[in-house]
Amino acid sequence: MKFTRSTIEINRELSKLDLFMIDFTNILKKYTSYVIVSGYVAILLGRARASEDIDIIIPRIDYSTFRSLLKELKEKEFYCLNGDDDKYLFEYMLEKIPLRFAKIDTIIPNIELKCSENRFDELSLEKTMLVKLPGGVEVPIPHLELQVAFKEAVLRSPKDLEDALYIRTVAKEIIDEKLIEEYKVKLNEFYRG
Repeated sequence: MKFTRSTIEINRELSKLDLFMIDFTNILKKYTSYVIVSGYVAILLGRARASEDIDIIIPRIDYSTFRSLLKELKEKEFYCLNGDDDKYLFEYMLEKIPLRFAKIDTIIPNIELKCSENRFDELSLEKTMLVKLPGGVEVPIPHLELQVAFKEAVLRSPKDLEDALYIRTVAKEIIDEKLIEEYKVKLNEFYRG
């Protein structure tokens, strides 16, 4: 892996989970910006662990754009585990209920798609870096410091703490420890204040 402050270049064979993510995001990026967050970020960076889902945050989109996105997802053999009525699914998104998408006749893996709900989701969308995969694929992820801080200060499960440690280890040459601590203070104020 090659790291800069704005990119991570990865040269490895793509997994089935990577290909699933690429299939979905190739459609998604036609309709909106997005950022991949949470556990899949560590997996993308080479952490060997299983995952059933890939978490993606998007900004709020209008109903017309949402319908067009759903239509193309269906055409490309994705379905929504939450249901198939466009209006209800859009209302779920407005009510901050994530939608899950999988390939037809499967449940796992799936994409958990949610609209930005708070300042930290917005920050994840704004402060991104690109992971460059083989074949010219570029995937936006939040700055690694925000990922580490969120996993250590908010989520705090053993799996999340291991993900954070993994990210710190593989990206030690670019990780800004001071920035992680600043994010942790803000996250603690927001979630516990």
